[in-house]
Amino acid sequence: MVVPLLSLHVKSLGASPTVAGIVGSSYGILQLFSSTLVGCWSDVVGRRSSLLVCILFSALGYLILGASTNVFLFVLARVPVGIFKHTLSISRALLSDLVAEKERPLVIGQFNAASGVGFILGPMVGGYLTELDGGFYLTAFICFSVFILNAGLVWLFPWRDAELTSTEKGLPVGKNPALWGKTDCEVQEAAAPCQSRASGKPARPPWVEVASTLRDMKSLLFSEMWDIFMVRLLMAVAAMLYYSNFMVGLQERFGVRPRAAGYLISYSSALGALAGLALGPILRLYRHDGHAVLLHSSALTCVLLLLHAATHTVAVAVLCASLLAVSTAVGRTCITDLQLAAGGAQASGTVIGVGQSVTAVGRIIAPLLSGVAQEVSPCGPPSLGAVLALVAIFIMSVNRPRYGRGGRDKLKSE
Repeated sequence: MVVPLLSLHVKSLGASPTVAGIVGSSYGILQLFSSTLVGCWSDVVGRRSSLLVCILFSALGYLILGASTNVFLFVLARVPVGIFKHTLSISRALLSDLVAEKERPLVIGQFNAASGVGFILGPMVGGYLTELDGGFYLTAFICFSVFILNAGLVWLFPWRDAELTSTEKGLPVGKNPALWGKTDCEVQEAAAPCQSRASGKPARPPWVEVASTLRDMKSLLFSEMWDIFMVRLLMAVAAMLYYSNFMVGLQERFGVRPRAAGYLISYSSALGALAGLALGPILRLYRHDGHAVLLHSSALTCVLLLLHAATHTVAVAVLCASLLAVSTAVGRTCITDLQLAAGGAQASGTVIGVGQSVTAVGRIIAPLLSGVAQEVSPCGPPSLGAVLALVAIFIMSVNRPRYGRGGRDKLKSE
């Protein structure tokens, strides 16, 4: 509801385009540095506690945004949101803790589809409300109320029942003990003595545990998993280059009005949501080979970006937008599943957090590359995106043996 209105609101407060751009980039920079820390923190203190903190601080940010009558308050409102709005990442880590590895891509795809519905409905509701007197402030207050409602749901959710359900499904309760908001010792107390208790060592503070987890993850993230995160970065930048220039490109190349382009964006978002629901049959067709699905969806994205850059008709551009919504939605889900498979369940929050940081880097790089490419041609951004997607395909093809039938287990053992 709020994101499409932010640039309009900050300009209405008297900010110049340069200041508005700096304020917009500050959110991505905060996300870059906070994603990994918050994800690691959720591994240590538990999903429930971290979700509650992130939701409440995000609510505070939208409350301040609803009271922002000057640029200073607007910037202040973006700080807690930039640092703590990682609720989707923590929720994905929670899902990875609850479901078996074979079912994880399907469940995450369904989760992404639910998120996609928000991206379909939100801009329409926000666009309607903002036309009312004080509509932006009303929209920000509604967002604050929704976050408070979510905090109440997390607080009231029967976490103990969820734990029993996962046990009944044959999933180990200790797969990620922090899931239930408990320490390892508390969860395993009935089954076996905790290792730190047996050794007589006192429990370490949460920030010490976070630092220790980050040190342990360093070799995994920057050696065995470098290709996964490089592919994520390249494909994220490729998609952002396309979408950042989408409305301007349609207007300059085909004379499409902004309203029609907006309808096309909502239509594409709906297709992306449906793609998340259709991921189950796709995975069964590929015999649950997530790497193959990612490779083929990336190849399709590359071809569609090239076709969009070369076309001279609106019909082909609409066809490309439709298929790109599907290929990028499938690719996002598969790359997340590969990260979790390689990183292991015990650090799922950290792995997802690092992935979000990589995406944040893409949000900083993509606008700069898009501006340079547009200086050359209106077709420059999608063409450059196709080149980056081609590089990602080459990396995946070279490293495919690591993610074969036995590749996941081998990578975990490393």
